[in-house]
Amino acid sequence: MTEMEPSEKGEKEPQRDEKWSEKEQEKSWDEKWRRDPLGSIAWAAILIWAGIVFLAENLDWIQRIGPPFDRFEAWSLIFAGAGVIFLGVVLVRLLVPDYRRPVVGTLILALVFLGIGLGETVGWQIIWPIILIALGVSFLLGGFRRRS
Repeated sequence: MTEMEPSEKGEKEPQRDEKWSEKEQEKSWDEKWRRDPLGSIAWAAILIWAGIVFLAENLDWIQRIGPPFDRFEAWSLIFAGAGVIFLGVVLVRLLVPDYRRPVVGTLILALVFLGIGLGETVGWQIIWPIILIALGVSFLLGGFRRRS
């Protein structure tokens, strides 16, 4: 298949997105994963964290630790931990050029998970406004970063 084929008017029309090279189009999912394993690592870390929290809950370790963990239920700890893990992914994506990708979706998911995890303990009337403020600040910073 050629890059450009003539149209009825004699003009050349692109047959596929010219931004992508043929090499990028031929990459399999396995190759893409090897270049960017952060998503899989994050979800694996969340599953491990959930398993640790459930084990600690079943063995009453959380109650024995005492404050501040004894106020949390297992699901709250899991969601808060997942939020922290996703915030770590956002930081890695911002700081490491090899893993740089858009982070807005991951940041929103991280803040929602943190809100769910901390909402029962801290209170929804405080958590959701803080999440909205953090999202607004991140959008502002992202806008300034694009301009420079």
